[in-house]
Amino acid sequence: MRRWSRVSEYVDKSQWPVWAEEPIIIEEPTPMWQVMGEEEKKKLFTLLGAFAVKEIEHIGSTSIPNLPAKPIIDMMAKIKDFGQLKEIIQVLEEFDWHYVPQDLDQREWRRYFVKVHNDKRVAHLHLVKEGTQRWDEHLKFRDTLRENKNVVQEYASLKKRLAIKFTDDREAYTEAKSQFIQSIIKQ
Repeated sequence: MRRWSRVSEYVDKSQWPVWAEEPIIIEEPTPMWQVMGEEEKKKLFTLLGAFAVKEIEHIGSTSIPNLPAKPIIDMMAKIKDFGQLKEIIQVLEEFDWHYVPQDLDQREWRRYFVKVHNDKRVAHLHLVKEGTQRWDEHLKFRDTLRENKNVVQEYASLKKRLAIKFTDDREAYTEAKSQFIQSIIKQ
């Protein structure tokens, strides 16, 4: 199985792994997502313990009870810096985590990994530097939804509409949700 390791290997989209072009499918929520998040958290603490990971959180839609979502467990890990990124990549790739190079991800505030099983995404890992504003924003958004059933319903409706509109365009889907997410964070 090919790994995301060098941008030059994936400049031609026909060379991208199957999971990089998966359609967006929103599924009904299941309590198993919270269980899977806790299991992934334990595994990641074990794998990343040597790299001074400070905290790991289950974020994203699967961390919110009763919210339809893509069945992908989003995890966020707090780390001092990205100085040992090469070593982290080596450790994680042994457990089916694929590093998405910075040139492709284009989000300076994180380093991003996708866990793949049978050519399908099963989890994401956002490795975030300590003190980054995005850490707090992700938690605020998650916690607001966990506490407010009306916001969950509004977000669920938006996600379902956008999944239909942008089925084959993950970036457009994510961008289209951003105004709603920012409005919650700013409250």
